[in-house]
Amino acid sequence: MTDHPVGVDDTLLRGRGLTRRFPQAARAAFQRTRWTTALDDADVDIRAGSAVGIIGESGSGKSTLIRILLGLDAPTAGTVEFDGHPVDARAGARSLHWLRRATGIVFQDPYASLDPRMSVGRIVAEPLWALGIAGDRRARVREVLEDVGLEAEMASRYPHEFSGGQRQRIALARAIAHRPRLLVGDEPLSALDVTVRAQILELLRELRVTQSLTLVMVSHDIGVVQSLCDEVIVMKDGRIVEEGPTEKVLLAPQVAYTRRLLASIPVIATPHG
Repeated sequence: MTDHPVGVDDTLLRGRGLTRRFPQAARAAFQRTRWTTALDDADVDIRAGSAVGIIGESGSGKSTLIRILLGLDAPTAGTVEFDGHPVDARAGARSLHWLRRATGIVFQDPYASLDPRMSVGRIVAEPLWALGIAGDRRARVREVLEDVGLEAEMASRYPHEFSGGQRQRIALARAIAHRPRLLVGDEPLSALDVTVRAQILELLRELRVTQSLTLVMVSHDIGVVQSLCDEVIVMKDGRIVEEGPTEKVLLAPQVAYTRRLLASIPVIATPHG
């Protein structure tokens, strides 16, 4: 399916009652199965064109939430909709082809996420081939490399020839090559030094406008969330404990956990557009 219905409002991505439980290994054969709850009854609304930050301690459920929203994992309970169309991770990869065309993701480690045996051109073109995107793929690779601040001639080189910041630009180029509507970043800046982090942050802010992207950013860096995101979701033990406009939540948190979280995480200065 290549088209999906337009939602009745500006909500692009909606999750309702999202719960994910995992079985624990039994210590003895006679013991009953015990379950760990990674995500507990979460409701999420991501508006089209918005930038949403997700913060919380390790193990708070951030990655589980992202995987379920992207259809990479199925919830134990609850539903997900993308632009009004149901997302069913149990239905198989082919049934979610349309969702893969509408979403892109950038991971934390730009080197680990890039195949060292592939040229930059092949890496960036990979989603175009995998998703059956028609047109001049070489031209699109050149175009998107320039969009992320790299020279088109770099397409013939390999990941080990680039710095960490350049590799993350390559990862960004791959993530937006197929012109997705939603870009998800899973700690995309945490492996970079402060100067490069500021440059990539500025690039993300620019791409949001030029590519008409909706952004979802998982980050431990409060400075990144404050600088880039309109709204923030705070997670603890698999639950969403606080959410709202970024300035309101970060400057006047309503729950004790958010206050402790903000006090424990160093704020790294970032440029504001």
